[in-house]
Amino acid sequence: MDLRTAIQQGSDILSSAGVPDARLTAELLLCHALRKERIYLYSHPEHQLSTVEWIHYGRYLHERTSGKPAQYITKVQEFYGRPFRVSPAVLIPRPETEHVVEHALEVAQGAKRILDIGTGSGALAVTLALELNADAVATDISHDAILAARSNAEALHARAGFVQCDLASALSTRFDLIVSNPPYIPAREMGTLQQEVRDHEPHVALLGGANGTEIYHRIVPQAERLLQPGGWLIFEIGYQGESCVRSAFGPAWQDVTTGYDLAGWPRVVRGRYAP
Repeated sequence: MDLRTAIQQGSDILSSAGVPDARLTAELLLCHALRKERIYLYSHPEHQLSTVEWIHYGRYLHERTSGKPAQYITKVQEFYGRPFRVSPAVLIPRPETEHVVEHALEVAQGAKRILDIGTGSGALAVTLALELNADAVATDISHDAILAARSNAEALHARAGFVQCDLASALSTRFDLIVSNPPYIPAREMGTLQQEVRDHEPHVALLGGANGTEIYHRIVPQAERLLQPGGWLIFEIGYQGESCVRSAFGPAWQDVTTGYDLAGWPRVVRGRYAP
């Protein structure tokens, strides 16, 4: 079977299973089976799949039609133009989270010490360490997430250290910038998530308590203990949590503002620590 036929058959299989972006997904899975870049599919359409390549491709298609996210199959997700290794131990980085990076680059260009609370794959910590030429510290309650984040930092040559703890409870040093994409799905909405998210991504990185905002109210006091005066705290938020998250910022905070994503939903809340 040549590549052209393999792409078409894979697309048909995925489409009939209701997988979105079936052709693109088929191409990505085929590239993973071949260990080739996507351009190879179009520069060598006559390539005949070996038995091993076909077996791998067929297995990847089966996994995807069974609901496993493509990123957990290929073990990689791009974030802010860089490849991050991912596994079921960490949340798959979303494009929406890049808004946190953009806000940090807007208000904290001089930051030299950065803290990322609940780092997961390390996407925020690693990206900001590289973009700001800064030193980052990242925390996560999951040991496996810490291992994944450390691996990404090493692969991308970021200056970042990692601490396993609940939020920032184990830290005592001061930072110029704190970012966090904490769990923010309300418990009542877990059942409404896409199956591939609900059944495959770690619930500890998704579930944000009864109303989805409890963790923000725990982080703000810790940020007051750890931020340098004038430093920024930047959150990613869920669409339903803006007012409650903003209310977590008390009188020690100024310039508390909301940023919106491309769809117009509130996506980022930031504030400057001014005790």
